[in-house]
Amino acid sequence: MSRAHTSRRALRAFAACAALGLAVHVAHVGFGMGGPGLDTLIDTWLYTALMLTGSGACLIRALRVEEENKAWLTLGLGLLLWSLGDIWFELQPADVVDASSPSVSDVLYLSFYPACYAALLMLVRGRLGEFRMTAWLDGLIAALAVGAVGAAAFGSSGVLALVGDNTAEQVTNLAYPIGDLLLLSLVIAFVSLSGWRPAAGWALLGAGLALSSTGDAIFLWHSAQGQDVSGTLLDSCWPASSLLLGFAAWQRPRPSRTLGEGGRVLAVPVLFALVAVLLLYYSQLHPITNVGSALATVTLVIVIVRMAMTLSENARLLASTRDQALTDALTGLGNRRLLLRDLDELLDDKNPPPRVLALYDLDGFKHYNDTFGHPAGDALLVKLGQRLAAAVVGRGSVYRLGGDEFCAVVQVDDWEADALLASLAAALGERTPDFDVTSSFGAVRMPREARTVSRAMELADARLYSRKHGRTTSARRQVADVLQHALQERAPDLAVHGDGVAALALAVARNLELPEEDLDELVCAAELHDIGKLALPDSILRKPVGLTEAEWEAVRNQPNFAQRILNAAPAMRTVGEIVHASHENFDGSGYPDGLAGDRIPLGARIVAVCDAFDSLTGDRPYRQAVDAGTALAEILSCAGTQFDPHIVEALAAVVSRGVMASKAAGNGADPTLRQPDRVQVTGADRESNIRPSQADTPS
Repeated sequence: MSRAHTSRRALRAFAACAALGLAVHVAHVGFGMGGPGLDTLIDTWLYTALMLTGSGACLIRALRVEEENKAWLTLGLGLLLWSLGDIWFELQPADVVDASSPSVSDVLYLSFYPACYAALLMLVRGRLGEFRMTAWLDGLIAALAVGAVGAAAFGSSGVLALVGDNTAEQVTNLAYPIGDLLLLSLVIAFVSLSGWRPAAGWALLGAGLALSSTGDAIFLWHSAQGQDVSGTLLDSCWPASSLLLGFAAWQRPRPSRTLGEGGRVLAVPVLFALVAVLLLYYSQLHPITNVGSALATVTLVIVIVRMAMTLSENARLLASTRDQALTDALTGLGNRRLLLRDLDELLDDKNPPPRVLALYDLDGFKHYNDTFGHPAGDALLVKLGQRLAAAVVGRGSVYRLGGDEFCAVVQVDDWEADALLASLAAALGERTPDFDVTSSFGAVRMPREARTVSRAMELADARLYSRKHGRTTSARRQVADVLQHALQERAPDLAVHGDGVAALALAVARNLELPEEDLDELVCAAELHDIGKLALPDSILRKPVGLTEAEWEAVRNQPNFAQRILNAAPAMRTVGEIVHASHENFDGSGYPDGLAGDRIPLGARIVAVCDAFDSLTGDRPYRQAVDAGTALAEILSCAGTQFDPHIVEALAAVVSRGVMASKAAGNGADPTLRQPDRVQVTGADRESNIRPSQADTPS
């Protein structure tokens, strides 16, 4: 059997014996069990044994456990002195006990109080965690209110009449109620510091001290009334108090923490303030001691101070919360919420001052983070954020949007904008022989290019994406640019339509949280989803109405033409697969292969939905454009049949938050993310993706 298990069994046996002894004492003094023949044995020796048991439990705890040993040693010695006082009192003849004051027993009894105060202070210092000053004030308020009630009670009950004739006797007799009152006040104060939710050890400790003080108070009250309460149930209060203190010593110490501000904590000063008010009101009807009135008045003053501190704390907390809500915790820069608020304020002006919004994204940071670990990555982000802030000081503001994304809003003339943006990009770079972290950016001029926050963020994000993925230099981008240029020369309206579909597809893909590495081929596919129409003759491509069945067959075959064109370049093969399937329907009724559900590539399902939305919101020769809400409603009606419902939900989310609001605003063209207000598409574009539209059926 382990030593720890043996110790626990011994502790349980000790507790059981102590509880049994206390039960015998209560049964005898409270109910007369055992008869008067056992008075000396139980009232004197069992009483003393129980007192010594509590003291011994504290002393043994101090000797066997190093943690908090000084506090329990001090409290154990205090209980031992109290027990010795009882023993001395019982052993001395009555005439010797009454001969002088203070007697030896009085000295031993009163020695318990300073020992107990010292032990409490040591335990509080070790157990209570960080707490606010208001928590200390709560304890002081409770102690003062209890003291006021106690002083009033002692005065009105005639206790002060028992103080005696000479100074020594007066001091001795007053020391007991004052000591008990102070002890009870300290217990209440310390319990309040634990947030009024003390752990088991604190609860037993507080209960033991409160029981002792309460027993003394009741004894004094009855003595003041000329009533003898010796040999009654009251006698069990003190051995019970000693045992509770002994049991408290063996509870595992657990740090207590005060509760946050709230109704439960605010109720404490309110409750004791009410006690003080009632006591002062009572003093107008029945005079009480000056000490009681003074303590009640001081209680109210401290309550006012406490409430003032609470208001001050709440104001600071509110300000701190606001700062935290608008500040990036890692770098100390503004966050996305602050950026959007600042942009709202900037663009809300009828004539807003010109600014440049630049979004920056780190290149190579993921590799750095994976190589050196997240702490090193965080340190680098802090360093780069500080550099960016220093680079724009006096000219604007900088923000961290999350991850490795930064933003700057600066005031700069057009002629120096490029140089400044490049210098900011350089500030967000770190190069050593072991790693290379650089940055890409996308910028937009406000309000010239964008007069709404959503439009500005959308343009900057798209331009960032274009630059980040090297769209002007990669093999895929070079081929896409050539094909898009060819489409522009043959059918400018289709090229513009492709840009609009690409912008919307990018927004939907990000809503779906697609990996960044998949976005480039999706954007290329969206831009070139009509590239197969290069194979259509002008007689079909530009015919406004009345395509024949043979002409419609040629139109439906254009996805095959598109894939053959794109497959000519190896870098475009995955793009060709998306374009080839972009006219398939979710229920399998589309073309050219009749694919259904997840067999249709995800990119193709995204392009199909975005193509339909952009087509509906742009003018056609055979119908006028509809607003975004009407277009979205028509697409929603086809979810699950023509379109993937999951992607339709993403489109609805994008449209609802205004990502495509610039369609109605007409904010001008952008080389990366064009979204025309009215898209003019002729001829074969009548094969609109929205199947329910009767206007799109061949004549």
